[in-house]
Amino acid sequence: MERIKILIVMTIHRKIFVGIFSAIFMLGVAFPSMAGESKDSFQPGDFILDHIGDAYDWHVLTWNGHHVSVPLPIIVYGKQSGFKMFMSSKFHHGSHSYQGFSIAGEDHPNKGKIVEDATGKRPVLDLSISKNVFAIIVTMAIMLWVFILVAKIYANRGNQAPKGLQSAVEMALLFVRDDIARPAIGYKYKRFMPFLLTLFFFILISNFMGLLPVIPFGANVTGNIAVALILASMTFVITTFSSTKIYWAHIFNTPGVPWWLKIPLPIMPLVELMGVFIKPFVLMIRLFANITAGHIIVMGFFSLIFIFGGMNVGMGFGASIISVLFTVFMFFLELLVAFIQAYVFTLLSALYFGMAVQEHH
Repeated sequence: MERIKILIVMTIHRKIFVGIFSAIFMLGVAFPSMAGESKDSFQPGDFILDHIGDAYDWHVLTWNGHHVSVPLPIIVYGKQSGFKMFMSSKFHHGSHSYQGFSIAGEDHPNKGKIVEDATGKRPVLDLSISKNVFAIIVTMAIMLWVFILVAKIYANRGNQAPKGLQSAVEMALLFVRDDIARPAIGYKYKRFMPFLLTLFFFILISNFMGLLPVIPFGANVTGNIAVALILASMTFVITTFSSTKIYWAHIFNTPGVPWWLKIPLPIMPLVELMGVFIKPFVLMIRLFANITAGHIIVMGFFSLIFIFGGMNVGMGFGASIISVLFTVFMFFLELLVAFIQAYVFTLLSALYFGMAVQEHH
């Protein structure tokens, strides 16, 4: 009976997909082709890269060739132009220069970045508030608001049972403490709790914010290689400066390893020493790749609408049905991935801290 049920379900699902694809092509026959009507064909690669990349303004939409965006502050210092501060709207979406600075074009090695007109190079100092920087500031503001508010609630309610926001935050705090810090680090976990909590909530909130396509959300913060690098570097620095003699003794004289792997060629010590630097690198790549891949997949489904629509308006309508369905599915999957990546990054950081402060047994 179970096999029969499975076959029936598979048959129904197959018929549904066949019906959807058939509808696409039927719509394609019913509507006239749009090929050749548009002067500028849709470029999915540029569309996706523009979404996952950083920018000096917050692009909202493009209507009849006009870009609608929210400008952000530009703060730069160049050798020739000096210190300047203005809004990114002065660049007119990269088509104009302003006060000796401009945004590099397609054929420039620093494409999309601010360059000094006099030298053609990047400015000496670029403290501009880009889209990712602004999203980080918003994330920090949300974290401060939540934790300060919850702290005040604890102070006012005393030992009463938590409720509302307090209950949700307490559940997350206990999760990080009891399921991540304690098992991975041991009784010395308290000294690392502030960093682990900050790390967990920053990645989690940033990931959730990146899924909402409205200002000030929608930025690919944790999918930015520089942000992932800084987070991994902080884990590396804390691990290194918290390490004990036993930690380094296990690296240079790994116990339980045959002596001929240590002398005369220090094979195992070199492998273990490489592992010290590979661990934070893996942390960076895992966070960057997983978050960026999710954004690329979602934008890829959106691109299918315009690709099929460029060939035939009916096929565009038909493809939109599948694209929207898969996008909704990916959205809920990304909610899970957002939590998993925050959990994994925090857990691995805690494991590295635990290895650094381990005691001799």
